[in-house]
Amino acid sequence: MVDFSSFYLIAVHGGAGSHAKSEDSVREIKHALRLACKLGLDNLKRGECCLTACEQAITVLEDESCLNAGYGSNLTLEGTVECDAALMDGAAGDFGAVGAVSGVKNPVKVARAILEHGRTVDVLGRVPPLMLVSHGAQNFALRRDIECVVPGAMVSERSRREWVIWKSRLDTALASRHRPARLEEESSGLHAVQDTVGAISWDSGSSLAAGVSSGGLLLKDAGRVGEAAYHGAGCWAQNTTSRKCGVACSVSGTGEYIIRCLVAKRISEAVVTSSEDQTHEALERVLGQFHDMCLAHGNNDPNVGVLVLTQSRDEHGMTQPRLWCAFTSESMSVGYASSLDAKPKTMIIRRPPESKPRTQHSIYISNLPLTRF
Repeated sequence: MVDFSSFYLIAVHGGAGSHAKSEDSVREIKHALRLACKLGLDNLKRGECCLTACEQAITVLEDESCLNAGYGSNLTLEGTVECDAALMDGAAGDFGAVGAVSGVKNPVKVARAILEHGRTVDVLGRVPPLMLVSHGAQNFALRRDIECVVPGAMVSERSRREWVIWKSRLDTALASRHRPARLEEESSGLHAVQDTVGAISWDSGSSLAAGVSSGGLLLKDAGRVGEAAYHGAGCWAQNTTSRKCGVACSVSGTGEYIIRCLVAKRISEAVVTSSEDQTHEALERVLGQFHDMCLAHGNNDPNVGVLVLTQSRDEHGMTQPRLWCAFTSESMSVGYASSLDAKPKTMIIRRPPESKPRTQHSIYISNLPLTRF
């Protein structure tokens, strides 16, 4: 029997979508996930809280150009970087987020500062914000000495190259009186890239936290705020109580539809109200509802991925962790490490080919092993 009394864990994801199968691409993504797990676990080993572990792990993902967050983010229609990020503390339910922010090296650090700011008492009794956007978020970062850079410094060679290709295709399509024969086929590739990154964590005090960070959709309108900044959409965390299971959830995928469904909050509520052995069914039910909602709004290729950590009590009152990954996309990249096994496990999970038409639910769900025994 495994003793989870001083257990801690960090789990990260590099986004749901369609990951390239080349050895170089796979190696690059796994390397980023491994670095994030290592830094997050190092923080937990030193006794830092789960919120700090999430923040630190996500900063690594934001700094890696192979992922769509921070440096290397997808570019807006205007060719600029605008980022969204959020963190949630499961103990207090505190939340902080930034939206459409430019010129900040690590948007998740601003989200953490906003969360902490919400815990202070204002001298005039003003209600602190849950989210700040655009120039307001950048000014907030500057006042708190969070590293800011010139906006162009956040544009990677890869993201600029992809922007040039897709902006040219868009301009050609808009200039043509007739819809290009291959436009629909080609445009599907515009969305077939990994999306929002994130992390979930459990510290030695049995507290939970979750976070997300994203550069958003390629060719998005400037000022667009995605699910990574919305309360209840991109991440959720709540600790276990005497009556309810604890859960931390981080989400990736098509933001507008994730916001409509408040996916992170709905998954967490479904897990909390289910027994531990019904988590699979809860994930299948909520993601199935997401799938149906997308179809109802004309989106025939629903794209969402979730990383979920559950925390329940056994008959002896001991907390028990279980880690889940579920997605409707072609693939999702994940990594995790814990006090039980400090060597990070990283993988790109690919959904096996199916005969189901996309009008039917096509959801891949996996319970990830936390130990080697």
